[in-house]
Amino acid sequence: MEDRRKSIWQRLGLEGLAYPVPDHANTLAYSLGGITLGGMIILIVSGVLLTLYYNPSPDLANGSIRFLMTSTATGRLLRGIHFWTAQVVMLTLLLHLARVFFTGSYRAPRRATWWVGVLLLAIAVGQYFTGTVIKWDQEGWEALGHATEIGSEFGPLGAPLTPGFASNAPLLTRVYAIHISLIPLLLAILIAIHLVLIKKHELSPRPGQEQVPEKTIPFTQHLTRLFGYGLIVLGLVTILSILLPPGLGPSPVEGIELSKPAWVFLPLVPVEDKLGVLGIPLGAGLIFLGLILTPFLDRAPSNAYRPRAWLLAFGTVVMLALIGLGVYAIYAPQVSHLGM
Repeated sequence: MEDRRKSIWQRLGLEGLAYPVPDHANTLAYSLGGITLGGMIILIVSGVLLTLYYNPSPDLANGSIRFLMTSTATGRLLRGIHFWTAQVVMLTLLLHLARVFFTGSYRAPRRATWWVGVLLLAIAVGQYFTGTVIKWDQEGWEALGHATEIGSEFGPLGAPLTPGFASNAPLLTRVYAIHISLIPLLLAILIAIHLVLIKKHELSPRPGQEQVPEKTIPFTQHLTRLFGYGLIVLGLVTILSILLPPGLGPSPVEGIELSKPAWVFLPLVPVEDKLGVLGIPLGAGLIFLGLILTPFLDRAPSNAYRPRAWLLAFGTVVMLALIGLGVYAIYAPQVSHLGM
């Protein structure tokens, strides 16, 4: 079997990818980043196909998606795959971040890798947000309304998020353009940098095993494992698309606020309830500031768990608090934020 695998990579002219990586690269925990990348590839392919049917005009956007779902042979399935893959990508990305944090993989010499990963998370959240907006139902309209009000609070810096920035182009159309062009470009650049840094500094050792020699495997074997995980993800999202196809509300009604945001943003809802729409950038800013400062807060002599116990405990408390805020937001009464 190993000889057959080698011949396949040699036939593709990719035998240079058979460089050694630690054996634990093939564990599920250390494959989360690769699974996320595979999910992003599925998002790109399904997203390109969806653009063939989508009309970014505010008057036609919702109807174009409804046409896709009801009048094309595979439209409902295609949109379902795109929707559920987005959920999987955000989940595996957050789990990957947690794994890197708890295993101390952010420590020198991998600080730059960590910071690029944090920036990737921020851009991916932006991609998820713009994807919510462009379906242009009540949830999408309210999401854009929040962004508009936040933008208006930041003066010239927030001008691109306001309708008056380019009055000849509807804000929805600009958000769509950002969703399919600018953000994917930024993601591609950052992913390339992230992969180069991982290759340069190698996969981080397991906690407490920095000085212990470890069995290695060819990177091509790891790629084969990731390809298998990618097929599992594709199969899972296809099943979910059939059994639980994503819904679509009617075209939005302006001036009312009825929906709660997607699960990714739920922890910020209680903060917004207390502070208004500025609570969103404040809460998100504090989270990302903490992530950026993490390598500086870790002064332990190794990546073992015990020397980093206080930081791991603090990180656990923060994660549980965010989960608790999200659960609270699900059951809390609806509060109007737009126009506050």
